[in-house]
Amino acid sequence: MSNFKVFMNGLVKENPTFVLLLGMCPTLGTTSSAFNGMSMGLATTAVLVFSNIIISLIKNVIPDMVRIPSFIVVIASLVTILQMVLQAYVPTVYESLGLFIPLIVVNCIILGRAEAFAAKNSAVSSLFDGLGMGLGFTWALTLLGATREFLGTGKIFDFTIFPEEYGMLLFVLAPGAFIALGYLLAIVNKIRKA
Repeated sequence: MSNFKVFMNGLVKENPTFVLLLGMCPTLGTTSSAFNGMSMGLATTAVLVFSNIIISLIKNVIPDMVRIPSFIVVIASLVTILQMVLQAYVPTVYESLGLFIPLIVVNCIILGRAEAFAAKNSAVSSLFDGLGMGLGFTWALTLLGATREFLGTGKIFDFTIFPEEYGMLLFVLAPGAFIALGYLLAIVNKIRKA
C-alpha cells in the first residue's frame, strides 16, 4: 500500500472518530470549542506520529511477552514530553486541555495504531499512518468543537456569528457533546454511503 493511501486511510476511510469510533473520551470531553478540539487533536497527532515512528524502529528488539507494556512506556514518555512542552510554551492550551493531556497515554487510537500498524511496517509508512490517523482525529474533533461552539455560543474560533444570547447552552455542556456527535455521525455515514 502506498504512503499516500496509508495517509488518506486515516483521514477518510478509517477515520478514528467518525468510522472506528475510537478515542471517545477526549472527543466528548475536550470539544466544547473548536480551538479545544483542534488543540487536543494536534497534541494527539504529535504523540501518534512519534510513537508510530519509534515503535516501528524498535519492533524487532522488543520480546513478544513485553510488547504492549513497551509500547505504553514509549507512548507515556512522549505524552510526558508533550505535557511539559505545552506547560512551558503554550500554557493556555495546557490549562484548557487540563487532565485530558495525560489521558492521551491510554487513548486507544495510539495503542491500536502501534499494535496494528507500526509494529508491522516501516518507519516511513508508520509516519504516514500516524499523520493520517492523527489529522483525521484532529479534523473530527475540530468539526465537533466548532459545531458545539456555534450552536452553544454563536461563535466559531471565537469569531461571533450570531449573538450569544441566541445560543443553546446545552451544546456547550456534556449532553450537547453526545447530541452533536450523534448528528455528525449520521451525516458522515449518509455521505459515506452515497
